[in-house]
Amino acid sequence: MKILTTVKKVVDVELNIHVKDGAIVEDGLQYVINAWDENAVEAAVQLKENNSAETTLVSIGGGDNTDMIRKCYAMGIENGIHIEDPALANADSSAYAKVLQKVYEKDDYDLIITGKQAQDTDSGQTGIILGEYLGLPCVSNVISIEVMDDQHIKVSRLGDTGTEILEMELPAVVTVSDSINEPRLPAMRGIMMAKKKKINVMDLAALGTSAEEVGAGAPQSEIIEFMKSETRQAGQKFEGDAAQITAQVVNLLATEAKVL
Repeated sequence: MKILTTVKKVVDVELNIHVKDGAIVEDGLQYVINAWDENAVEAAVQLKENNSAETTLVSIGGGDNTDMIRKCYAMGIENGIHIEDPALANADSSAYAKVLQKVYEKDDYDLIITGKQAQDTDSGQTGIILGEYLGLPCVSNVISIEVMDDQHIKVSRLGDTGTEILEMELPAVVTVSDSINEPRLPAMRGIMMAKKKKINVMDLAALGTSAEEVGAGAPQSEIIEFMKSETRQAGQKFEGDAAQITAQVVNLLATEAKVL
């Protein structure tokens, strides 16, 4: 089995992010691997370890994406592809999916594993659009993957009313939830070995396509504005015996919240 997985570079949302004039202030930002993509990488590595799968990673972005590819090498990914082209600076989910389609078509992969969504935009579209472009079966929000044979896998996904179990014929696309696993911390030996591994760097021309063909020049979606989230009002603390607290809460519900 040959597996292709994806990694996106995103802003570290654990840090304070400042918004000014409808845009994110770039000064002081730090970038990390998208959390859901780390789960996708871990899923691919586990399939390699348990089913002798061959793993390839692709990341689209600037030069610092190589650090993230090397971290994935240290986790156990075998091959890395870095798509670096300035024309993709403002690409949307559709354009990214078109680029990934070109990567897929350059080799014969049995399974594509992506993160369910990216923690910067939370759109959750790229993997599903990719499945549509390729004409492959696609299941989202996957929490487990089981190899049945060379042509079939069984996946469990979180549905609206519970866990759904589906059998899929390969090749296929799955987008994984962060509930699927706990990404491993790379060992020091893996980190040192990852520094020496080759990364296949390509632009759109080397991929056999162009900005126009993938739609990078005419995105189908656009972020209009970033807005700072409203600060939640501090809660109230009540002290006293049960009867006094109950009277205070009922009074506030009636006079301020107006729910009674």
